[in-house]
Amino acid sequence: MSIPFLDLKAINLSQQAELEAAFRRVLESGWFILGKEVATFEQNFATYCEATHAIGVDNGLNAITLILKGYGIGPGDEVIVPSNTFVATWLAVTHCGARPIPVEPVDATFNLDPARIAAAITPRTRAIIAVHLSGQPADMDPIVALAREHGLKVIEDAAQAHGARYKGRRVGSLGDAAAFSFYPGKNLGALGDGGAVVTSDAALDEKVRVFRNYGSRVKYHNEVVGFNARLDELQAALLNVKLTTLDEGNAHRRALAQRYAEQLAGIANVRIPAVPEWAEPVWHTYVIRHPQRDALAAKLAEAGIGTIVHYPIPPHRQQAYGDLGYQDGEFPISEAMHREVLSLPIGPTMALDDVDQVAATIRQLAL
Repeated sequence: MSIPFLDLKAINLSQQAELEAAFRRVLESGWFILGKEVATFEQNFATYCEATHAIGVDNGLNAITLILKGYGIGPGDEVIVPSNTFVATWLAVTHCGARPIPVEPVDATFNLDPARIAAAITPRTRAIIAVHLSGQPADMDPIVALAREHGLKVIEDAAQAHGARYKGRRVGSLGDAAAFSFYPGKNLGALGDGGAVVTSDAALDEKVRVFRNYGSRVKYHNEVVGFNARLDELQAALLNVKLTTLDEGNAHRRALAQRYAEQLAGIANVRIPAVPEWAEPVWHTYVIRHPQRDALAAKLAEAGIGTIVHYPIPPHRQQAYGDLGYQDGEFPISEAMHREVLSLPIGPTMALDDVDQVAATIRQLAL
């Protein structure tokens, strides 16, 4: 038996003809930076996200960074972030010169706990970044309400949540702005790196477009200290192809997740993801928890089943953030998650029967 964690080759070959046609179109155009392909993708993706604007950028980290820069967040400011997330969420804050202020998640959903945010707000707080972890939307209404009360910006880190819905609304349209990643393994993945900022704030849209292109609206006229953070024409063309099948792929992921929930129910020591009634996840990852996570992963590997730990070390315990002075035990909910989480195989080309094989193997291991 061999069940890979994610079969990117199969995913991309399923649209081989369309992707090759898009490549040829860009090759024959002779235009490779900020042209028609990027403009078309930006329009298509904004519409998909139920927002007004999308700005193609080079990766998800810079998508968050440019939002923060666009809102003038910098040295002396604080930004509330989840204590459990991929480190890029924190890095964007640091790159702007601000300080990330971690807040614990809801234990059942892994997402930022709205009830814990108020205690972390200070006169220096400028924004809240809510991560839709694993493709499950965070509880945005109370977060936005609290932010409005305190005059804060709300930024969605939607790097793992392309197409997810919260109370019927698409992620990307729930706060002031959203950051997406198109890393190849994402639900909407490029054949390289890429990202986007999505917003209905016209002023932010204009600022991010300037920042991503060397701080320039007119070539060789630099208004601000900007970045080279552009989505290129080729990746935009490929993303336009893949966007057409995103909902289909997400629907299959939901079917796989439902099958996992049914097959894994009742297995000792296995905690499956909880889904609030208002959430429509897209299951970028299907993450279980187990007290002997590493042993379980090793046994599954022996059986030919690929798994990944997202993520083994919480941001506050990374060497990069040692200067913040956080100690073990300060964020116990997050730390327990990072010790126990294991992502099982899931993807748009995975067969439902493979879920049965994975679940049966876990049941047989009896760890």
